[in-house]
Order: sequence, then C-alpha cells, then structure tokens
Amino acid sequence: MAGIWICAEQRDGKLKKVSFELLGVGRNLADKTGEELAALLLGSGVEMFAPELAKYGADKVFLADSPDLKDFLTDSYTSVICDAVRANDPSVLLFSATAMGRDLSPRVAARLDTGLAADCTEVVINDTGSLTFKRPIFAGKLFANVVLDTARPQIASVRPNVMPVQENPKSGEVVKLEARVDPSRVRTKLIETKKDAGAQVDLTEARVIVSGGRGMKGPENFSILEELTSVLGTDATVGASRSAVDAGWRPHSDQVGQTGKTVTPDLYIACGISGAIQHFAGMSSSKYIVAINKDPEAPIFKKADYGIVGDLFEIVPLITEELRKSGGE
Repeated sequence: MAGIWICAEQRDGKLKKVSFELLGVGRNLADKTGEELAALLLGSGVEMFAPELAKYGADKVFLADSPDLKDFLTDSYTSVICDAVRANDPSVLLFSATAMGRDLSPRVAARLDTGLAADCTEVVINDTGSLTFKRPIFAGKLFANVVLDTARPQIASVRPNVMPVQENPKSGEVVKLEARVDPSRVRTKLIETKKDAGAQVDLTEARVIVSGGRGMKGPENFSILEELTSVLGTDATVGASRSAVDAGWRPHSDQVGQTGKTVTPDLYIACGISGAIQHFAGMSSSKYIVAINKDPEAPIFKKADYGIVGDLFEIVPLITEELRKSGGE
C-alpha cells in the first residue's frame, strides 16, 4: 500500500476551503512517510481545479470527471471512490467532516471493509508508523485517540476549520479515472436543489459565527446579529441554538449543536444562549468564545473565554457601532 489520499470537495463552481485544509494534513503525513500525496476529485467539468489542488500540495490528482457525477449522489460517489481505491491501494484516505464527508466516509469504509475515525481534530503518526486520530467524545467532554492497527486504508474524516491552510506547490500530475456508475445501483434521484439565499457563508467554514438563542425573543431580532456579521466581514455568518430553531425563528441549516452543525470558527459569539451541553458540543472547538447573557449564572460563562453580563439588545448594537468606527477590526 502506498499513497496519502484526500477526497477534495467542490460545490457551486469552486473548491471548498476544507479541501485545502485536508491537503495540509496530507502533506505533513506524506513528507514524514515518504509517500505521494494525491487528491481525489469527483464531479463534472472539474478538471480546472487540478492546478489549485497542486498549489496546496498535491503531487497527483486523480480525476473522475463525468456527467454522471455532476450532482452529488451518495451511491454514485461511493462506487467511484471505492473503485479508485481498490485500483491504486492508498494507505490513507481523508475526508472532510462536512455533510458530504459524513455521508461518504462511513459508506466507503464499510464497502472497503476497513475502519473509520470520524470527526477528527488532529492526525499524527505514532511510533509504530500507524496514524493516531484525535476526536472529541461525550459531547466534547473528552478526547479519544483512535488507532486503526490493521485496517487499511486508514480512513478518517477531519473537522473543517481546525487545520491550517498553507500553499505548498507540487507537480499535480493529473490521472484521469474511468468513472463507471452502474445506474441500477443508484437508489436515489436528485429532484431539486434549494439554496439558502440569506446565508453569507457556510457555518462549517465561517471564521466568525454570531449565534442567537432563546434570549433573542423572536425571529425579527436576529437582524441585530445579521448587522453585526455584516461589519465582521464576508467570512462571518449567523447561527442559532436548537431552542431558536425549534421555535421557528431560524432554519435548521443555521443550528449549531449536537443535533445541528459542528463548527470551529476563530471566534464564536453566543448571544442569549444559556449554554446547554448539546449546544457546546457543536462549538467547543472554537478558538475563542464570547458569551453575552443577562443571567450571570448561565452555564455558557463557564466555557467562554470572555463574558459580558447584560442586555444583548443594548450590547450587540454597541459592538456593531464600535466595529464600524474601527473598520471591522
């Protein structure tokens, strides 16, 4: 077995940032093991992305470009990925822990009869030459070190926004794969795609997230959070707690937490969120957590790096105004 592989993710005509993060992880591993780093790229009309993958460290790009792969369908993508792995025998295959990666990685692992370490925040090589995958467990209260001793390839999904992105230009040789998709094995059909027009940036890739909870008191009040994100930059967006989503104030796509999305922004601002463990499970890996709540006993303050006790309807607009004066910094 040879080769460190990452599964690149593209959507809406561009590569997802997490693809470059995976290349950074893979490049470190490949340099230590002396193996090649390859990116597996699936889609239709996606060959143009190969130079960009090479720019961030790919020695080789395995390209499965077919009209059958234009839309993401789990059965189609799983089949093509497994065929490519069987034909080339890599030792490691890394996915992103996004909706797509969480869907694909367990199916690919099961099809290849190997193991999977899911939702990892760190990947290192241990003394025996196997990889050790660090992942949170019990809603982020503990971390487990997972070793796949005999399972090959070693498959893992890595959380977005936890690994650095670094340019490391390599040759990026393109190897075209024959993307064979058996229509009889595709059990689903894409009827329609609906996009959330209001989202500035995907929660899982946002650098800054401003989330609102029950303390927002109603859907109309989320406008003050949207105003704050507008001055924080294009990589800032609004999130919500489960209570706000259950109340119908925000769509489920905005939910952060154990039953929503797991996020890892540089800055997470929790407004009117008490801090249930289920919510904390989804944002505990944030680099900095700021809590704004009028209840000084709110559990969120135990986890926050900075806390402000007060009325969010007064504090958030003040922060927004100060950021405007300083140019958003």
